[in-house]
Amino acid sequence: MEYRTLPHGGERISVIGLGAGSLSGTKKQMTAVIDAAIENGINYFDLAPSVEAPWYAYAEAFSGRRDKVITQMHFGAVYTGGKYGWTRDIGEIKRQIARNFDLLKTDYTDVGFIHCVDDEDDLGDVMTGGLWEYMKSLKADGVIRHLGFSSHNPAIARKVLETGLVDIFMFSVNPSYDYQNGEYAIGGVGERAVLYRDCEKMGVGISVMKPFAGGQLLDAKRSMFRRALTHTQCIQYALDRPAVLTVLPGVRNMDDLKTVLRYVNASPEERDYSVIGEFTPQDADGICVYCNHCQPCPAGLDVGLINKYYDLALAGDEMAKEHYLKLPVRADACLQCGHCESRCPFHVKQEARMKEIGELFAE
Repeated sequence: MEYRTLPHGGERISVIGLGAGSLSGTKKQMTAVIDAAIENGINYFDLAPSVEAPWYAYAEAFSGRRDKVITQMHFGAVYTGGKYGWTRDIGEIKRQIARNFDLLKTDYTDVGFIHCVDDEDDLGDVMTGGLWEYMKSLKADGVIRHLGFSSHNPAIARKVLETGLVDIFMFSVNPSYDYQNGEYAIGGVGERAVLYRDCEKMGVGISVMKPFAGGQLLDAKRSMFRRALTHTQCIQYALDRPAVLTVLPGVRNMDDLKTVLRYVNASPEERDYSVIGEFTPQDADGICVYCNHCQPCPAGLDVGLINKYYDLALAGDEMAKEHYLKLPVRADACLQCGHCESRCPFHVKQEARMKEIGELFAE
């Protein structure tokens, strides 16, 4: 396993971490996956599963070796009734964090994250509603070793980084979002590239979520490039971005873990992702690549982000619906006016897509 050093703190972090969002099976099976990850040199763990069950497996796997693992705990992810939810209610957050510590039999987290801050209103709630002050107080008391946050929005990320208090943040990094010609996911290629470089200058590390674009990049039929990349190519791509310390693939089971661990012993040829230079925007015809060329929407829809959550949900991401439902304007508000379709460079039939998305998330 390779390791990179957190600039503000000096911890050595494995370049492959473990995402908990998709972990499933019995407690014994999940514990075996986490044990195998640790035995193979993985020491960085994201603690935001899609249900509460993996917490019990983490507790068992971490027992007796808490000092050997680095935890990334999300302030805002809650598990009322055992299911994942998302809140800014400070009382709910405090109760959940106390439960997290109780389950893991620990009194601290290495990294405390503001969970998924993506828009101005939400950032305002975080900064004025008590959450950020609460987290800073825990940092002062040593309960949180490093402050951080997760986001999909470069502009919002920059505002949090400007506090000067952040040591690490979680961001979606993969070839489809950073495509050389452009505006994939949220933020254009230039904005994203500058963000990575500025994080490196500031000594802020990046932990990577969605390295495979929700699995799309691994499947030629679903990829916006009509070409499949390997897990190893995607991992190497993310690790080559400035400031990136670790990539956290979501694994479901032992087979998934073995697949991502192939990166460790992969040859330079297997890690080479230069094939992306052959991709052209025309290869993505008919598939939404979240470029937002269709903006502004007369109804106020964030068309790219709505499509992103839809695609992630179809790929099995159980948190996508929760994120979608937080949007101020959702697919059912579509006016069917044709504005987006007339501007889409990839000829996506967004009117039909909005109906499909509204129906899916209404279930």
